[in-house]
Amino acid sequence: MSTTPTYAVADLFREQRRADALERFAPGAALLPGFAEDASAVLLDDVQVIAALVPFRGMTTPGGHAMSVTTTSCGNGGWVSDKSGYRYVRVDPQTGRPWPPIPELFLDLAQRAASKAGFPVFAPDACLINRYEPGAKMSLHQDRNERDYSQPIVSVSLGLPAVFLFGGLTRSERPRRLPLEHGDVVVWGGPSRMVFHGVEPVMQGQHPLTGACRINLTFRKAL
Repeated sequence: MSTTPTYAVADLFREQRRADALERFAPGAALLPGFAEDASAVLLDDVQVIAALVPFRGMTTPGGHAMSVTTTSCGNGGWVSDKSGYRYVRVDPQTGRPWPPIPELFLDLAQRAASKAGFPVFAPDACLINRYEPGAKMSLHQDRNERDYSQPIVSVSLGLPAVFLFGGLTRSERPRRLPLEHGDVVVWGGPSRMVFHGVEPVMQGQHPLTGACRINLTFRKAL
């Protein structure tokens, strides 16, 4: 009978995932296991600073349905959704002020991840920050509101684990299920830039840094 503590087994598994460094799972798409883990505490401190200026808020779809995630943004433009549609705006409609700038650590991480995944020239000007509490999800959708589809999307997972759904260029294609853990980064662009993707409902749990929630940073060249 093994006497290896459970936490040690988990640590070994995590180190093995990080040793793999890069997992290409579709043309133009890659998972970077644990890429953001070392910086995660500082990233989350920056999230708190941003949220103090532009609090997380619930949004509705153009059809009037309440989204289960809460959202804030930083950068030259912030993402909003209401009866007028999905779009990026330069001024926060709730405060009437520009969105906070993207922190330097955010930019450095996003650009290094994009370069590692094969996109050496990435100039994000918007970061959408989503907070998932248990039960929150993201339905399959395409990121179509950005002006420059030649730039990839970089997505950073922090806190509770989640299952990322990565489909095809039509909604009917069955998506691949990618388990994501704290610190994992997914990059997709090129032939995968317009794939349908989403997140399964987040399960109950507690994370030492985020408590009972998952924080997701997604970087885009939006404006």
